[in-house]
Amino acid sequence: MERTFLMLKPDAIQRGLVGEIISRFEKKGFKLVAMKMIQVDRTLAEEHYKEHRGKAFFEPTVQYIMSSPVVAMVWEGKNIVALAREMMGATNPANANPGSIRGSYGMDISRNVIHGSDSVESAEREIALYFTPQEILAYTKAGEEWLSE
Repeated sequence: MERTFLMLKPDAIQRGLVGEIISRFEKKGFKLVAMKMIQVDRTLAEEHYKEHRGKAFFEPTVQYIMSSPVVAMVWEGKNIVALAREMMGATNPANANPGSIRGSYGMDISRNVIHGSDSVESAEREIALYFTPQEILAYTKAGEEWLSE
């Protein structure tokens, strides 16, 4: 089963949106297999956003992700990377479809409430940054058999 990494950013935590956002992924039928609330330090923030090093928004993004706790999660599901990206909406909430997470809750490109892996390869890299293999649980979720063939 495919996995993705999702992170509820500081603005989601501070605005009390954690349960609402998690609920959307649960209702879709995805399986939460790891979750923790953490305070991101500079080393982790820089590693997470390393592909943006040298860009004007790198330092503000690093500062922002360290500004408050985040909720890091690993989710499983069929075609989850692409479907989660669709559920999140465009990175810039101004361009996100109404009803998407960012379309519903995001106010600004720098305050867009959620991060999600953009590929299976990114998901694997990001999951390894935040979780050890022992922290990712394998279990059968009630009702899984009704989600797909």
